[in-house]
Amino acid sequence: MPPNLTGLYQMVSQDNMDEYLAALDINFALRKIVCLLHPDKEILQEGDHMIIRTLTTFRNFLMDFTLGQEFTEDLGPVDGRVCQTTVSWEGDKLICVQRGEKENRGWTHWLEGELLHLEMRVQDVVCKQVFKKVK
Repeated sequence: MPPNLTGLYQMVSQDNMDEYLAALDINFALRKIVCLLHPDKEILQEGDHMIIRTLTTFRNFLMDFTLGQEFTEDLGPVDGRVCQTTVSWEGDKLICVQRGEKENRGWTHWLEGELLHLEMRVQDVVCKQVFKKVK
């Protein structure tokens, strides 16, 4: 049985964000702003339905999906692209595959105690974030 990720998490560390954003063709000025942000993650998990909110002082991002069902994801707030996205459990890891203009795009979430780990991938670049559960 996969873990329940429901909760509010605050970012405690981030690695390789600028390189990740550059691989997404984000302009220099916006990359610098994003790298200064310390987002919170709010996750609501009810059965196969999940809502993941990424909350910042600059811009918020919402994912609302059903596990295992492909959907069209508008990544306009991130990089102006649209992709076909599928999120599913592989063991105790929540895996997202985003098919579109950029190869090998997606992310993985998993828990280690009270820490929520996130690896975001695009092409051969990986950005890592760690969040601590606060609620």
